Amino acid sequence: MNEPMAFDRVADDYDRMRGGLERGRQSAASLQRDLVPGPVLEVGVGTGVVAVGLQELGWEVSGVDVSAPMLVRARERLGDRVLEADARDLPFPDASFANTVFVHVLHLVGDLDAAVREAARVLRPGGRLVAVHGMPGAGPDELTAALDRLAVLQPPRPDTPAGLAATGGGAGLKLLRQEYEPEYERATSPRELHDSLARRLPPYLWDVDAQTWRTVVEPVLAELLALPDPDRPRPQVWRMRRTVLAKP
Repeated sequence: MNEPMAFDRVADDYDRMRGGLERGRQSAASLQRDLVPGPVLEVGVGTGVVAVGLQELGWEVSGVDVSAPMLVRARERLGDRVLEADARDLPFPDASFANTVFVHVLHLVGDLDAAVREAARVLRPGGRLVAVHGMPGAGPDELTAALDRLAVLQPPRPDTPAGLAATGGGAGLKLLRQEYEPEYERATSPRELHDSLARRLPPYLWDVDAQTWRTVVEPVLAELLALPDPDRPRPQVWRMRRTVLAKP
């Protein structure tokens, strides 16, 4: 069985990478329309930015994550409502929550089937599992062209829409809908993207060997800095998949 991927090494940069509290609040506002009344568990809570957004909207939120350094930041925001725990072995009794939420984490849990089974176990009858998942996509531009050249380094993702629907069905959950998340805009400069890649912040770069780095990654880094006005942010519009499952 694969191990879950902990973000210990990027905890100091994570909020900046992902848009921080502003983006967390946007995600929370979008997620809440698919939640049912009652407590929420965010699996893969990270630094807590989405959970904070949900809490500000009036939801009772708990969270778990495998990364202790990420949880240091989450506890500053959420207190003792966050725990260090594995998605495949949640430390809660059956039927503890009305909702379980996964935001960009299902491809990192090590065993998609086990994580979804555990999420279903802690759901109450009538509860919801809401997942934002799959490969994020943006319209074609100079930055996505550079990222496309690194796609060969990314492993196959288990959290495809079809894969998650099948996994949910195997866990006794009913598929309610699959759709794209509302679009959101974020501006990134070529230099910011260059620096993120050069520091190996994306997980798919963590274990790239020296030869592959020289032949695949370094040309992309050089290409980014060679773009006109590399410090000028380029607005991008991003979309992600959302799946909503219900427990009968």
